[in-house]
Amino acid sequence: MIERPPKLWGTVMAKKRKIARREFSIGDEKELRLHAKLNTPIKKIAMLTGRTEGSIRQKAIRMGLPLTKTRYVSLKSPDA
Repeated sequence: MIERPPKLWGTVMAKKRKIARREFSIGDEKELRLHAKLNTPIKKIAMLTGRTEGSIRQKAIRMGLPLTKTRYVSLKSPDA
């Protein structure tokens, strides 16, 4: 009869998290273009789209969109 070795503490490995990645749809890209045009802060875009700030920045760079670091959305027209 073969005996099993005693169970040792610390032999259980932690489970890895699965990285959730979603492709940007055509609608997401249109929305990102609109927000870039309105100078919406990246933090707000991320909250509205359910994505991270980094993913928004990377997609904007790939699309050639200028995302500025604004703290508020300007509602004044440039003619006034």
